[in-house]
Amino acid sequence: MQLKERRNVTQFPASVSKLNHGLTVIHQYIPATPVVVADIWVKAGASAEPPQWQGMAHFLEHMIFKGSRQIKPGMFDEAIENLGGVTNAATSHDYAHFFLTTATAYLSESLPYLAEILLQAAIPDQEFYRERDVVLEELRYSYDDPDWVGFQVLCESLYQYHPYGKSVLGDEEHLLSHTPNQMRCFHGTYYQPQNMTVVIVGGVKEDQALSLVEQSFSQFNVPSECPSSLIEAEPPLIETRRNLLYVPRLESSRLMMGWIGPGVDNLEDAVGLDLLSVLLGGGRCSRLVRELREDKQLVHHIDSSFSLQRDSSLFTINGIMGGENLERVENIICNRLHQLQTTPLTQEELVRCQRLLCHDYIFSTETPGQLAGLYGYYQTIADQAELSLFYPKIIQQLTPIDLQRLANQYLCPERYAITIMQPC
Repeated sequence: MQLKERRNVTQFPASVSKLNHGLTVIHQYIPATPVVVADIWVKAGASAEPPQWQGMAHFLEHMIFKGSRQIKPGMFDEAIENLGGVTNAATSHDYAHFFLTTATAYLSESLPYLAEILLQAAIPDQEFYRERDVVLEELRYSYDDPDWVGFQVLCESLYQYHPYGKSVLGDEEHLLSHTPNQMRCFHGTYYQPQNMTVVIVGGVKEDQALSLVEQSFSQFNVPSECPSSLIEAEPPLIETRRNLLYVPRLESSRLMMGWIGPGVDNLEDAVGLDLLSVLLGGGRCSRLVRELREDKQLVHHIDSSFSLQRDSSLFTINGIMGGENLERVENIICNRLHQLQTTPLTQEELVRCQRLLCHDYIFSTETPGQLAGLYGYYQTIADQAELSLFYPKIIQQLTPIDLQRLANQYLCPERYAITIMQPC
């Protein structure tokens, strides 16, 4: 077996190896389970697309399952299902990943199928144009979802330079202009070993897993070079950016507010903002839920969330309410953010939020699939799977003064993007 390097990190339960051609392999043996998950992560998300190829990464995710020269359309699904396995995939701005769950005994039969369609995707012309209609229908269906539309408008307003402002699905004009050869070029450029991580978690031992990965992921296409994509850093907001949408058949008004946070290279601050999102809108005891929904009954629903990304992460507050309450609710939210900046939260609130997040982390690492996703995610966006262990440690070390600093640095009540949706 040809290993270029191997990382052994104290307390990290998985091994991280790199094969000679550059493919990263992460493995964790769980002897108690008869199941194994193979999760293949590729640094080929929407951010990698050239501007004129918007939607290509997600479209390619669809086309991967159309097979290779050896595996004709439909054969992959039939083979995996006959072995009792389950497969799926997802694409974001930072990555695409393809995962397979199967009984341990069938991994040696099923993983080569997945590797074949990933590395040797044929992208047949006829299937390309047929599947494009499916992707276009998915895009049109999304436009019927007011929450999706509002979120896209919010992202476009926040990210005016970075690709995060563009939809992963692309748009109809660009999708109709794509060609099979362009997609083959995108695939040949990014589906190469140095851009890929294979995660194997479950009831298979390391030597067997590494041997199987080395055999299955040995034949890559000849590298291509598609047009370059320029990723610009998003400058800080210096204003409040407002968008008002009137949406047919909308029953209640919606308010979406967003702020730009740090990327994964500043994980400590990012984790702190995750805790602030729980403090503000995570559960019935959070500040905004308690005040706006339970006490004043100004909203039907309100929540807050933080999405960690490779570059500029996203902090949002979302509410559903009657239109007559929109201005008042926005003002209260801004006042509560100002309060975070001037008054440290109590030790009792801090402990509650720490407990919630640490327990949520434990619950999210119970299955092989969850672990494989966690390791692959951090390896792909941060080049370091071991960072997945740091989350609960950072949470426990946060202090009220730390959180006050983060509120001042990232959650300005005078500078944010807001999308308001009202019924026509």
